[in-house]
Amino acid sequence: MNCGIVVVLYRPDIQHVQSLIDGFIHCEWPIVLVDNSSEKTVLSLSSHCQYFHYPENVGIAEAQNVGLNYLFKNGLSHAVVLDQDSLFTVNMAVELLAQYHELERSHKIAALGPSIHCQFTDKVAVGRVQKGRQIDSKVREVKQIIASGMMLSSSAFSTVGNKETGLFIDGVDHEWCWRANKLGFSIFQSLSVCMPHRQGDDRVKVLGLTFKQGAPIRLYYQMRNVLLLARRGYVPLYWKCRHLPAIPLRYIVNRFYFPDGKKRGHYLLKGLADGISAKKGKIQEPSIK
Repeated sequence: MNCGIVVVLYRPDIQHVQSLIDGFIHCEWPIVLVDNSSEKTVLSLSSHCQYFHYPENVGIAEAQNVGLNYLFKNGLSHAVVLDQDSLFTVNMAVELLAQYHELERSHKIAALGPSIHCQFTDKVAVGRVQKGRQIDSKVREVKQIIASGMMLSSSAFSTVGNKETGLFIDGVDHEWCWRANKLGFSIFQSLSVCMPHRQGDDRVKVLGLTFKQGAPIRLYYQMRNVLLLARRGYVPLYWKCRHLPAIPLRYIVNRFYFPDGKKRGHYLLKGLADGISAKKGKIQEPSIK
């Protein structure tokens, strides 16, 4: 098949990751595990698996770069990026690869991902503003896709470039897609391959609106990276109009309505300050207790 898998780890559910690896053993797809956990994750690995450990945590973007560059430098033409909790199967991978090859014949494609079945709403996620343009019964063209399940080719990756390490975690997948758009590439989403997925730890309704509730420190990267990306001309206007005006409301909800409000407020304000000053990379302070 000439396609490999990249899985980024950070304190993962070992049983789930092992089942993901075992699912691809019989088809002999190369698997690269890039581990940002402080301690090595103990897994049973076959000869088709490569493990890299970065206890200092180099971030999601750099971890993806490590895995993708390893696969492509070793002669693979395509790769799929997965989160450590992705519910992704061989059948999904095979169908995505077939669709990718079909799209390559008529489009300048950068990436293809599955439709996402949100495990919080129990519905297939569709963009509120950007719903995409259906190409045929199996795929639609979209502005961006999430990293989990993203399939891309060696040729597209070499042209668009590495994932942006300075973002560290949030917005990495979307930024790469928008950068690809700027270079004339298209992004697609499969309508026939649908992957269950969780984003954030929970969904909470406040003032009639639904908010994602994740780890407090993620708010730092989300806030900072919104301000970093909003400065860039290739980032879609609709995305800026959605995220920039929402900053005051996000602060109020996280500071006063969510648990650990003081910690959440701290990370949001720190992200605001570092976003304004255009700082990048890993947060430069000890975790707040």
